[in-house]
Amino acid sequence: MIQKLLVMILGLMTLGCCPQAAASGAPVDKALIVYFTQTGATRRVAQELRSQLGGCDMAEIMPEQPYDGDYDATIARWRAELESGDPVGIKPLDVNLDSYDTVFLGFPIWGGTAALPVMSFLRRADLSGKRVVTFATFGSGGIGNATRDIARLQPQARVEQGYGVRNARLASMPSELTTFLILHGFIQGQVAALPDYSAPEPVTAAEVEIFDRACGNYKYPLGTPVKVGKRLTATSVDYRFEVASTAPDGTPVVAVIFVTAPLDPALAPEFTEVIR
Repeated sequence: MIQKLLVMILGLMTLGCCPQAAASGAPVDKALIVYFTQTGATRRVAQELRSQLGGCDMAEIMPEQPYDGDYDATIARWRAELESGDPVGIKPLDVNLDSYDTVFLGFPIWGGTAALPVMSFLRRADLSGKRVVTFATFGSGGIGNATRDIARLQPQARVEQGYGVRNARLASMPSELTTFLILHGFIQGQVAALPDYSAPEPVTAAEVEIFDRACGNYKYPLGTPVKVGKRLTATSVDYRFEVASTAPDGTPVVAVIFVTAPLDPALAPEFTEVIR
């Protein structure tokens, strides 16, 4: 175990000596940020994104009937709107989409995909030929599913999965967003490429303890960790847990839960995303 850790540390030191510069990216001078927010979390990401991009244009998707921010009321309304099949009414966006090559599209995750007002925007807008980069806030995950749904609604756009963050981890968002923007060529800078996760192996008792510390306070059951892959970064040990779980219909499924454990022992491990 100690030898494996030393090998990982030496690999990290090598990465640190060879920083990865920004790749060629989108023309950010013609970029637009479009977002919907309910609680304000997605707006925080949108504002930070705008700041880091140097002040590009931004527009907010506004429902004709605002959501009141209460969790239970929003869930009840979302279910009723989903069952009705009628698009959620939104106000016209005061922006000319034809003026932009790249659209950063932000939203909270509702029911495993983008919030319904965003779907209304996508049914109305024509993003053909544009680069569409998603970003999302969520309780557990869902940006991958949302990005695929958006691509189906806008088949002529180049839709890419962007940055996602749990609402519980918004304090970590600015630095993580910087890394994302550099690696994808939107801003200048240098960051070390993240190593791959190791091959999954059966979890140990110590790893189960880390999983429980990271996920134990989540309001819904996340399942039982079975296997795990790991990687060492400059600030943390990251874990990719394969978890035995149950779908809403009772079907057994395997979920993937990502956990980051800071090297600073004063900081607790956190789970960053669930992929079901």
